[in-house]
Amino acid sequence: MSTALAGAMPRLTRRRDAAHKERRFARKEGLSNKQLSEAVREIESGLHDGDLGGYLIKKRMARAGEGKRGGYRAILVYRKGNRAVFLYGFAKNEKDNLSPLELQEYQKAAQAYFRLSEADIGTTLEEVSYDEEKISQ
Repeated sequence: MSTALAGAMPRLTRRRDAAHKERRFARKEGLSNKQLSEAVREIESGLHDGDLGGYLIKKRMARAGEGKRGGYRAILVYRKGNRAVFLYGFAKNEKDNLSPLELQEYQKAAQAYFRLSEADIGTTLEEVSYDEEKISQ
C-alpha cells in the first residue's frame, strides 16, 4: 500500500458501483468531485463535525448557493494523510444523525476499506481528483 508523505493529501476514493447509495445521493444533489475534495482538505485541517470512532468522520457540506447550515452531512472513512472514502451523504433536513445500527455498520465498512490491497482498491474504489469539477456520475 502506498504511504502518504508528510503534509500530502490522503488518497480520496469513492465506490465504483453507480448504484451505491452514496453515488445516487451525490448525483441527485449535484455534488462535484471538487466539493468532495474540498471537504477532505478541511478535514485534513481539523475542520469536521465529529469523529464517530472507527475511522469515521462526519462533515458538513454546503448546498450549492447556500451555506453549510442547510446543507448536507457526509460520512467518510478517514485516516489523516492516508485515505479518505466518501461512504454516505444525506441532507440535514432529512436526517439528523446516523442510528446506532448505521454507525456500527459504517464502522465495520471502514475497517474493511483499510484492509483492502492496492489491487482491491483499484477494483472496488475509484480515485477522485482533487481538481475535478465534474458532477459525480
